[in-house]
Amino acid sequence: MKKILGIALLLTLTMAAKSQVKIGFEVSFKEPQAHYAEVEMNMSGIAAKDYVDLKMPVWTPGSYLVREFAKNVESFTATTNGKPTKVQKITKNTWRVYNAKAAAIKVNYRVYAFEISVRTAFIDESHAFLSSAGIFMYPAGMLKNPSTVKIIPFGKWDKVNTGLEPVAGKQFTYYASDFDVLFDSPIEVGNQDVFEFDAAGVKHIVAMYGGGNYDKERLKVDMAKIVEQSTAIFGDNPNKHYTFIVHNYAQGGGGLEHLNSTVLGASRNAYGTERGYKGFLSLVAHEYFHLWNVKRMRPIALGPFDYDNENYTTNLWTSEGFTSYYENKLLVRAGATNSTAFLNDLVGALGTVINTPGAKVQSAAASSFDAWIIGYRPNENSKNNSISYYSKGEIIGLLMDLEIANATKGAKSLDDVMKAMYLQGNAQKRGYTDAEFKAMVEKISGINFTKFWAKYIDGTDDIDFEKYFAYAAIDASKELASPNKPYTGASLKVERNVTVSGIARNSPAWVQGLNVNDEILAIDGTSIADEMRGLRITPAFSLDALPTIAKKQLGDTVEVTVKRDGLEKKISLTLKESPNVRIKASYNENATPQQLAVRKRWMGI
Repeated sequence: MKKILGIALLLTLTMAAKSQVKIGFEVSFKEPQAHYAEVEMNMSGIAAKDYVDLKMPVWTPGSYLVREFAKNVESFTATTNGKPTKVQKITKNTWRVYNAKAAAIKVNYRVYAFEISVRTAFIDESHAFLSSAGIFMYPAGMLKNPSTVKIIPFGKWDKVNTGLEPVAGKQFTYYASDFDVLFDSPIEVGNQDVFEFDAAGVKHIVAMYGGGNYDKERLKVDMAKIVEQSTAIFGDNPNKHYTFIVHNYAQGGGGLEHLNSTVLGASRNAYGTERGYKGFLSLVAHEYFHLWNVKRMRPIALGPFDYDNENYTTNLWTSEGFTSYYENKLLVRAGATNSTAFLNDLVGALGTVINTPGAKVQSAAASSFDAWIIGYRPNENSKNNSISYYSKGEIIGLLMDLEIANATKGAKSLDDVMKAMYLQGNAQKRGYTDAEFKAMVEKISGINFTKFWAKYIDGTDDIDFEKYFAYAAIDASKELASPNKPYTGASLKVERNVTVSGIARNSPAWVQGLNVNDEILAIDGTSIADEMRGLRITPAFSLDALPTIAKKQLGDTVEVTVKRDGLEKKISLTLKESPNVRIKASYNENATPQQLAVRKRWMGI
């Protein structure tokens, strides 16, 4: 009894101490044209000691790369009782404020923000996008403390959009229950175009920056359908409100999920084309599905977060790969695409994995673990030694979904696994392990998945897609993509000069020593200028497209003259057939009743 009372007293004292600490931020913009935010941080009620350490996260959840946000901080000063106090930087992202046991501390610093992406802050004269992990600091050991944020818009800016809760009676002032919530709540400040829609019992706000040829009424309808279909899978929508922050640029893309908001990059004039509009809805579906998958149903390593270091997990193939898989399922269920396009998109994703040499080198689990060093830092050899956990995870989701549906004769699907894992996570109030996810798949399907895991998740086996597609009466096969055509395996970059940008593993270029960054001077004595004349240059331009090579036969040799490190060099390539394949798939009209049941449960339409 005494032990229980002691624990209760300790908890009470801890909560009381937490409630006495007050942390507030004020963000203003004196020089937005120079890309700066001015941050004032006020703290009071901190336990009496000689100093307090303030830390800036080194990464932002959802983007698995140490970005060193502290590099953008300057002019850090502190005062206690209105007087300047000593500050010492003790690590790359930690500032020690010597407060002499002061009751209140005020800190001021500036943040330079000039990187356009969905995961980094950007400020100019037209708007401010605050990616919170790169703007706000936290007192060491106080991640669970609440804070408030007051935004002072610049000049004629008159709107602020964020997933944070507004503080009643205080304009542009918001409340975060802890720093995990604050760092998971981006803020858009400016004159963005804002519209709303209701779906799944939740108010959704869309903040559009940058203009564009979007149709707000059409977006309201189609985005609402995606919200409803997502919510139907999990059985509930955990938010009171949700915010889409959309940045429209000449060429934009990408998205980053947050607890009750997302940031999307889009091309402002692409909404008017079928491809562009579908692409935007795919992005909406992907990031919205993250509301459950990774933000709440998450690998155990992804929360509580360590903001000082990498947070390793082998499960990004579920968090990101399955989300990529479900964006296609959500679109077909929402009526934004048809069953043929749905299948073609999956076939395209399958071809990407099969034709990536690195898929035979790196497993999905290893790809997840190495996200921090490879996923966001690809180089010229990445396609040869690694596979994206997005791409491989999408195909694992496809195979697993069909396996479950077939094993249960159409009664269950991957949907049931996702919902069960979400509910289990809510009950346990923690993330899942790989073993727990596998156990749930086996429980829902009623069959053993040990060999499946060994082949496709922990291994690099060939994908037996014909078998899995057959469960849903889909006839699938593969054929060589370029039969009887000469192949070098070298891709080119055409700028001021023509240089080699990539070499495929085990290709003639790989075997016979052509190098990335070699400048191409001639092919069999014909200058590269003559070879290029009249050709249409594409981003994926290949050495094989040059006329001299295209006219060759399999087994012929071609002499490539290059300049490497300022010296000319001749390299002979023996041409062979490309190993790349093309996948073909179509629905079989003579499906059995079980195959039709599997197909219906799998697609959800």
